Amino acid sequence: MTETAEPRAGIYVHIPYCHSKCAYCDFYSTPARTGIDIFVDAIRRELDSRQHETAGHRIATIYLGGGTPSSLPESQLRKLLEILPVGEAQEITIEVNPEDVSERLAAFIAESPINRVSMGIQTLDDNQLRFIGRRHSASDAIAAYERLRAAGIGNISLDLIFGLPGQTSESWKRTLSETLALAPDHLSAYTLMLEEGTRLTAMVKAGKLTETPDSEIERMYDELCLQTAATGFVHYEISNFARTGFESIHNSAYWDFTPYIGLGPGAHSFDGRIRRFNPSSLKKYLETPDRVTIAEEESTADMINDYIMVRLRTARGLSLEELARRFGQKAADLTAAAAGLREADGELMRNGEWLRIPERSFLVSDPIIASLFVDQESLTGRS
Repeated sequence: MTETAEPRAGIYVHIPYCHSKCAYCDFYSTPARTGIDIFVDAIRRELDSRQHETAGHRIATIYLGGGTPSSLPESQLRKLLEILPVGEAQEITIEVNPEDVSERLAAFIAESPINRVSMGIQTLDDNQLRFIGRRHSASDAIAAYERLRAAGIGNISLDLIFGLPGQTSESWKRTLSETLALAPDHLSAYTLMLEEGTRLTAMVKAGKLTETPDSEIERMYDELCLQTAATGFVHYEISNFARTGFESIHNSAYWDFTPYIGLGPGAHSFDGRIRRFNPSSLKKYLETPDRVTIAEEESTADMINDYIMVRLRTARGLSLEELARRFGQKAADLTAAAAGLREADGELMRNGEWLRIPERSFLVSDPIIASLFVDQESLTGRS
């Protein structure tokens, strides 16, 4: 019997509680335990008030992010899973920190509807971990991974950061090889970004810290591509690698413009047309969770450029035919014309309707992608 395709949607839940703030992190979080006993009730109220945004769609993925979801008490995690539509979902992910992964938590996750775990280890160098304010050691991270596997969890993603203060090509090489030796199913590896408001950015501005040179970042990236390929991983998005069949369904849906509801303070949403966000205020959220969401109106050009950006971050790339179907032939024609210049330089590759950035250029993809952006005036003008 052939299954009928049905519209899909996702749910992202932002859990803002953290034990402490990492030196590089600009995501909304709070070390306070304010309202933790009523937080899940607030999530339920918001979900009830916003289900119309994905009406007619099956909730295919649920992602518990933050913050640190694993810092929630087990009773609250259990309650959260009870109010979410887990029965519809193909993939349910929870982010965890190594220091939270006790045998009890691993067993709870294994017995729950959660079927994917994403754990941030960042590096397996203890000096680097201390410098960026992580609360675990390299041995803690390895032990946490082993507890998750021992509990029977069969889909584990690990997060790494390269370009950290004090990190060298050699130390990164060791972290990579030791991480891949654990045999995770998925790996996310990000270049350190110095975001406004973080401790690392303040240190750089004060002259107390020097950024890692671009040449060193490039060597680290080359090593990342080399080791993951040798271990059988597919480089399916700029920062994401997976064994075949273990690509993140939830994150891949973002890149396809699949609608999703973002719940919790600081969360973002997209219903296929309108983007929404919740202010980064736990106090305000707990007071009126069903009345905090703010809509962001985007022009057609903004939507097109968002689509170009997310598609060209993937190994598959951008389909000009799909671009035309979604936004009109003029959008596809403008993009194809701009792409021609980049093709000549070898920064873009074209195969029929498909445009993609070769892996060797992923690390410097931002200006390549931006060069394809359209503006509203060109879009609405005559050909």
